[in-house]
Amino acid sequence: MQEILLNIESKEIRYAHLKHGLLHDLIVERKKTRQLTGNVYRGKVTNILGNIQSAFIDISEGENGFIHISDIVENTQKFQEMFDMDFEIEAKPSRSKVDTDIGMVLKADQPVLVQVVKEPIGNKGARLTSNISIAGRYLVLLPNAPHKGVSRKIEDGASRDRLKKLIKAFELPSDMGLICRTSSVNATAAQLIDEAGDLIKTWQGIVEAFHKADKPTCLYQESDLIKRAVLSAVDKKYDRILVDDYETFQLLKKFYQKYSGEHELKIEFYRDKAPMFERFNVEREIDKALRRKVWLPSGGYLYFDQTEAMTTVDVNSGRSSSSSHSEGGDVEESLVRINMEAADEIARQLRLRNIGGLLICDFIDMRSRKNQRRVLDRLKEAMKDDAAKCTILGMSEFGLVEMTRQRSRESLSQTLSAHCPYCSGSGLIKNYESSSIEIERGLKKLINLKQQFGLKLVSHPLLDQYLNLEDKPFLREIAENLNAQIVFETEDTIHVNEFQFYSTINGQKLEI
Repeated sequence: MQEILLNIESKEIRYAHLKHGLLHDLIVERKKTRQLTGNVYRGKVTNILGNIQSAFIDISEGENGFIHISDIVENTQKFQEMFDMDFEIEAKPSRSKVDTDIGMVLKADQPVLVQVVKEPIGNKGARLTSNISIAGRYLVLLPNAPHKGVSRKIEDGASRDRLKKLIKAFELPSDMGLICRTSSVNATAAQLIDEAGDLIKTWQGIVEAFHKADKPTCLYQESDLIKRAVLSAVDKKYDRILVDDYETFQLLKKFYQKYSGEHELKIEFYRDKAPMFERFNVEREIDKALRRKVWLPSGGYLYFDQTEAMTTVDVNSGRSSSSSHSEGGDVEESLVRINMEAADEIARQLRLRNIGGLLICDFIDMRSRKNQRRVLDRLKEAMKDDAAKCTILGMSEFGLVEMTRQRSRESLSQTLSAHCPYCSGSGLIKNYESSSIEIERGLKKLINLKQQFGLKLVSHPLLDQYLNLEDKPFLREIAENLNAQIVFETEDTIHVNEFQFYSTINGQKLEI
């Protein structure tokens, strides 16, 4: 059974796809930071960076968007990568991006028509392109590129041939192209023709709105998460959608009426008192997806560590190592089993956490190249369910797999979390011994250099508890040897690493 759970709150919508009761995919959308990918804008060029052939563009969404010359001139390879397809129908050769200078194409304050291809993340603005694509349910319209093609994911030869003939026969302006999406394999010719007409009308509306506008503004928005949930459920033949908000329930039923003849989908309103995501164990899975450590069924575990450049996933044997057999072959097979479980869980966690960019997976070492291929094939198979585009390279002799995953929006941790004010995102604070050593240095400096002979040390209760073990008598001895005195107090509102010296004579705070 496959189903979608929609949890609607005042500031947030959460979409959970369950496959046989297990959380398979997760989308968290905050209303304050709505998704921008796919939106089309009338922008204004604010700055041109000739040295890197790029420009910043104001699209009225906070941080300025960023565009590179390769996203301005028509680039066939990027279209092929974006839509996972080959353009098999002949078109005019595209211009080369190599011999085009961005200063020849864009000028400061120039109005431009652009589309968001990557969400703004952190302090980075949205990634933009002028190669617009308008996506429908079955087709994608390319208003500025004369390419026609069929998705690689449609593997049936007869279906590919039928779709190629259909879109080749479509009467389109010479500078426009069409792509058949995976869901088009079940569409009739009439449905494809109707949608192509609707997409062209949408594009004409965007162009009219562009000419009418006089400042940066959004001209076209992608479908919201509610509509996408219905289309996904119909196209992929899910069993039901369960929603915990009555108004949204009514909207879902109204939107589904248009597609009710294609697939029998149950749309139900969740009425139980227990929160829906708790009832279906989704809340627990979200909590696990925010942790560094994830346990595997066999007793092994994964560690997820994220840096600015990449994310690393470390596979460990954990508790399962104690059950290893004495014979070498049995040990190897046990390690393969753990790695197989890890491959499945890595693919799932990448979807749930929405981790993008460069990833390095460190599997447990295996002697046999055949076993390495088995694990790599398992990882590739598990990643096929991912809507984000992924590229997986081979496995090195050390068991390392390099891969990339398309980054379209913020990761789950970026959406739900903020940097810790204690560690500033490093995940580390100084240990108590380091703080004690700093206190000793500060004490000597204040007495010897600043001639302060009456001192009060204020520290966090946990640090004070550590000092009680053996350091306080030592600090008092240092002060007495230098003809000074020191007393100790605690303050639970200060940082656990922080400490402050005060004068016992005038109560003034002392700077070290």
